[in-house]
Amino acid sequence: MTENAVPEFESEHSFQHFSHEVARERRYVRSTQSEGFLRAVASTCKNRLWTIPNGQAFWRAQLGHSWAKIESLPMKRPTAYPADRMKPLVDRAREGRVNAKGIPCLYLATTKDTAMSEVRPWVGAMVSVAKFEATRQLIVVNCSVLRGRYVELALFDRPTLGRVHPENIDKVVWAAIDDAFSEPVTPTDEVADYAATQIIAELFRSLEFDGVAYKSAFGEDGFNVALFDLASANQVGDGEVHSVQSISHVFEYRNG
Repeated sequence: MTENAVPEFESEHSFQHFSHEVARERRYVRSTQSEGFLRAVASTCKNRLWTIPNGQAFWRAQLGHSWAKIESLPMKRPTAYPADRMKPLVDRAREGRVNAKGIPCLYLATTKDTAMSEVRPWVGAMVSVAKFEATRQLIVVNCSVLRGRYVELALFDRPTLGRVHPENIDKVVWAAIDDAFSEPVTPTDEVADYAATQIIAELFRSLEFDGVAYKSAFGEDGFNVALFDLASANQVGDGEVHSVQSISHVFEYRNG
């Protein structure tokens, strides 16, 4: 923002207010405040676009595997799922951080390890993983720019009477949005917990962007890309099957 520029968002807490409303109060007929928040997202997201070239490589993983017969032996060996199994079904989908139930999107990762970590495997699990390539140039909204900086921006950068400087309000809000997208989804999550990111992703789709990029919670190097059009990337070559050997967790003590 330029000096003395007016922030697009109403306050530093705009995302929290929006998230609470659509998760706990009303989702489809929203308040004037929430509609204003979405207009600000639509305006400012255009500064966060990431162009993905045609042919860009990604990875996608799924828990489980198929079986292939071993010639001349009465047994089978594990093999990766076939290509048609590595893509979502067009007519059904579970809830996700980006997609609502019944509206599939193609979740990919920038590294093989990230893709496999995202399916939450357990030690000994078998994971099918395959390389995908973009079938055309894609433009996605990059929701990883300020991931992990919310506390720094919202709590420590308060030069004026303990308040966030107006020039930083948009950054604070986007830091909260970026963190929300990168937060892992687990089978025990309530659907309402990620209604906010689903609505924001649907807004990006209405603006004719191709998807959302966000930081993976597993490791520092990988990113996730969720593409709205299932045909915007296809598998290339045969998949691989991997057995999970170990899982590492780091725990941080928090008081309260």
